This record gives sequence, C-alpha cells and structure tokens, in this order.
Amino acid sequence: MELAIISGKGGTGKSSISAAFATLNGKVVLADCDVDAANLYLLFNPYHDEEEVYISGHKAILNPSLCTNCGLCLEHCRFDAITEGKETVMISETLCDGCFLCSRICPGNAISMVPNDKSRMYSGSFRNGKMVYGRLAPGEENSGKLVTMVRNKAKSIAEESGFEHIILDGPPGIGCPAISTITGVDKVIIVTEPTISGISDMQRAVAIVQKSGRTPYVIINKCDINDDMSDQIKNWCGGNSIPVAGTLPFDPAMVKSMVNSLSINEYDPENSINESIRNIWNNLLNNK
Repeated sequence: MELAIISGKGGTGKSSISAAFATLNGKVVLADCDVDAANLYLLFNPYHDEEEVYISGHKAILNPSLCTNCGLCLEHCRFDAITEGKETVMISETLCDGCFLCSRICPGNAISMVPNDKSRMYSGSFRNGKMVYGRLAPGEENSGKLVTMVRNKAKSIAEESGFEHIILDGPPGIGCPAISTITGVDKVIIVTEPTISGISDMQRAVAIVQKSGRTPYVIINKCDINDDMSDQIKNWCGGNSIPVAGTLPFDPAMVKSMVNSLSINEYDPENSINESIRNIWNNLLNNK
C-alpha cells in the first residue's frame, strides 16, 4: 500500500502521525515529499546510501569581460533579475527565472545559462526500514518534479527490499508538491485540526484529492482543543461521504517525542494515544 499523508495547512501534526505510522512494527519505506522543507530526516537520521543531484532549472551567468553594458537584457527581463551596475549589469541568482531570454538577445554573448544543481535527493536506511527524501535548495523550483523523483525512488526501493508499505509524508497546502504526492497512490489521509483555518484548509485538500479520483480519509488531530469544531468537521465529513479514520487528542508527549528525535511510539510506548494510532492504521489496511 502506498499511503499519502497530507494536510491543508501546516502545523496539524501530519509529520508526527507519519512518523508514528512508520514505527508501528513492520519495515516500511518512508518518503518525505515535503521537499521545500523536509524535516523527517532530522527525526530519523537515516544512513545515506545514495545521493542524487536534482536539476530544477537553469540560471543566467554573466561573463563581465564580454559585457558591454548595453542594457538590452535589463530592458527585457520581466523578473527584475537584472540590475544596472557601474561597468556591467548584475544578475540576481535568486530572482532569475531561467527563461533563457537574456542569453538569446545578448549581442556580445556575455550571458550563458547553467543548470541549477544544488538540490538533492537522498535515500538510505533508517531504524525501521528505508527512507527517501528530497531537499530543494533555496530559490530553486519545480518541487513537484522532485516529489515525483522521490516517489519513484521509494517504489523502486520497496520492490527491491520486499517492503509492503510506502508512507508518503506530504507537504502542507494544495500546491504542485501536494498534487504530485497524492497522484496515483492507494490511499490519502488528510490530517486536520479543530480550528477555523483547519476546517477551511481541510475542505480545499478534500477537493484536490477527489479530483485525483480518490476518496480521502480524515484524521482530526488535537480533537479535544475545541469539541464544537471537531463536531463540525465530523458533520461536514459525514454529509460529504468523507470517512473519518479517527481522532487523536492533544498530548504534550507528541511534541516531546519530536524534540527527542523519536516517534510517539518510541518515546512513550505506554501512552494511550499509541493504541488510537494503531487502530487507525489497522482500519486503513483493512478498509478496501
């Protein structure tokens, strides 16, 4: 089973739940698809067997010895990446969109395009199986393509290792990385919280999952911080035929486990929240 865990907003506890699922019992392949802000590697400290370069696009590089400071590139750049200097123009690596226009129109061939090659994909072993994650360098783009690269690697590792389950810890929001995470998976979980923004963003996440042809399962995390809001989520899900896979109470031990680089199962195995997490996991496996 390839299971994607997403959330309409950040801070719902998605990664904490992903970590708990990954350390329940059997070996799994865990993939951190939040490539813009990967953090599960901090929790599990995997051993890196492989490191692959990810080319996210291109950027413009200026050869000052060839630049005549004619200003043609400055005039045509629509991303404000080129500014006027004393002797030559200057190109901002962060603002450059890699559109190739400046390199094509430069009369002195002073501008060339080079690949953005600072992003990486890592794969290796962690204490409960195999792990894959990507890290998109600051200012680089095409995060959805890196997510696809991470997923393909996770599938390959699962086949080679004979692991039955792949857990995808997706990014928050409903952008390109989230869509790349849920496309073609077996099941999607949306982790929400009983707040106004939690409900609104959960509804947006439900919409993109349904457009992908899947019925999402909802987990209400920190359900006891606002019982009325939790009831609203349950009623909305019931009225829209969205299964609520389970609810989890607020527990400071969840935070403490993250601080100690452990899942809640590992940090506090006697905590009653672990039974709830296991029941949710078993229900997902048994619900075809």
